[in-house]
Amino acid sequence: MLKWIKGGLSAVTGMAEPEYGKEYIHSVADRVKNKQPYRATTREDLFWQAPDHTNVETVIFYFSDLKTGIFGFAQIIHSNIIGLHTASQFTFRIFDSKNPEDLNIWTSTKLENFYVKDANFYADNLSVELSDDGESYHIQSSVCDLSVIDLHIKKLTPGAKVGDDPATYYGNNIDEPWGSMRHVFWPRNACHGSIKVKKEIIPVSEDQESSGDEDEEDDEEESDDEEEDSDSDEESDSEELEITYEDRTIIFKEEDPALSTFIMAFQGMKPHHAAKAWNFMYFHSEKHTAVLMEFTTPKSYANTKISAGIITDDKEVLAVTTNNNVEHLNSEVDSVGWKVPQEIRVTFKGINTKVKDEQLEPENGTEEDENAAKKANDGEEEEEEEYKNVADENKFIAVLEGPLDNLVERIDVMGEIPSFVKNIVSGVAGTKPFIYQYADPKNSTLQINGGEKIHGVAWTEVTFISESDVISEESYNEA
Repeated sequence: MLKWIKGGLSAVTGMAEPEYGKEYIHSVADRVKNKQPYRATTREDLFWQAPDHTNVETVIFYFSDLKTGIFGFAQIIHSNIIGLHTASQFTFRIFDSKNPEDLNIWTSTKLENFYVKDANFYADNLSVELSDDGESYHIQSSVCDLSVIDLHIKKLTPGAKVGDDPATYYGNNIDEPWGSMRHVFWPRNACHGSIKVKKEIIPVSEDQESSGDEDEEDDEEESDDEEEDSDSDEESDSEELEITYEDRTIIFKEEDPALSTFIMAFQGMKPHHAAKAWNFMYFHSEKHTAVLMEFTTPKSYANTKISAGIITDDKEVLAVTTNNNVEHLNSEVDSVGWKVPQEIRVTFKGINTKVKDEQLEPENGTEEDENAAKKANDGEEEEEEEYKNVADENKFIAVLEGPLDNLVERIDVMGEIPSFVKNIVSGVAGTKPFIYQYADPKNSTLQINGGEKIHGVAWTEVTFISESDVISEESYNEA
């Protein structure tokens, strides 16, 4: 009872949580053991939940053009803080992975007069609507002059979720949880429509134009007349350069669309209580798609890894996996202090979607067999125990690899996110959230069941939230 009270208080006040242990995290993966994890999404799965307690709910439409290397996403973030304040934000990114300096635009706009209606979302100058047949979305936004969007997202494969209820719950009672995390996916879609952006053009000053070969001479003069130059620098700094914009329109044709991954996510608790780190990655090729969504809980919930993987061809979902392994390779500590990978490898392990639940039910063995199963540890032994009744041809393994050398942006979450989300995590010791976004236009590969490596494009997000695993009495005195 005491733990439940502490959990309820921390969910409202923002305090760090006690160390509950693994029994207080109810993973979606645990509920699909010895079952087929794949379920196709329904229209109702895409309804906005919008509860009256603290939560952040989002829909995000990623797009990638295999030919041009243009990546991006359109996202709605809808949040509620302890039932007292509701707010919504529209964020948009477009990035040319082949010419990063030519196109990299980010906009974030507060929405006004917003409301939800089942699976649809509306605000002034914005609408996101699911079609009556549940097969496509239409996103229209003119909330920001720098990014005007009119996009259609149409499913190429069925939607996917892990199990009948794709949520992980926090607390000692799964029927009355004090927090939750939920994801549903449309892994592979066609994206057509238009994106009109205004690219910022900063003119080169006369001083910059004339610097050229005179840099060395200027350096000597500056060292001799430092005080005089200091005064002139102050004058030049006060003269702001005029910013102009170049209009640009990106068209994805219906007959030659970009590819898209759509995700609807619900986080029914404070972000730093739910997870301390995230890995997200999607891969598209002409014939295949792979998606990985993974988070690791703080020590308060036993550093538990919750992972969902989806592999498709160009028509069907081939596998939904929960036994996934993400490797950060050649990591280096950056100026922020996080150990940032230079490459990534994701291993998906599971069964193909043709396998039925009854094929995965444990056989009625001897008492010795049952004891052996109980002794199986987390890892390979447990996985082998789970899939021992599955024919080899129904087992599924895929490996997704790619470089993380094309950085789109390192996002200081506390500096970029809307104030209503910032208030959720501000002042919490050890919380230093940064998102590292990467776009790879050609060097990522997907290998399915030991076959040939398939080349494609990949978008990766590596997120670090909390660096500390130490829970002390001082943690409870956080603002």
